[in-house]
Amino acid sequence: MFNLIFGIFALCFGCYSLYLWVAGKTEKFGKLESMKKTFGEKLGKTIHIIGYVVAPLLAGIVFIVLYLLENNFINQ
Repeated sequence: MFNLIFGIFALCFGCYSLYLWVAGKTEKFGKLESMKKTFGEKLGKTIHIIGYVVAPLLAGIVFIVLYLLENNFINQ
């Protein structure tokens, strides 16, 4: 059950972060400015997108698939 709950949470977080990026509401990201100052504009944005959008979306998918596999919803 943990895998399902964590997967849904990670997917929601990743989708919300993606929405903020697409909508141009980057002021909502507290750590983005410090990342841009530390790593530069382009690399700071890239690291932020990977860490706050891509990684949560992938983790959410993986955890949901693990839950489905553990509970025999896949490959019955």
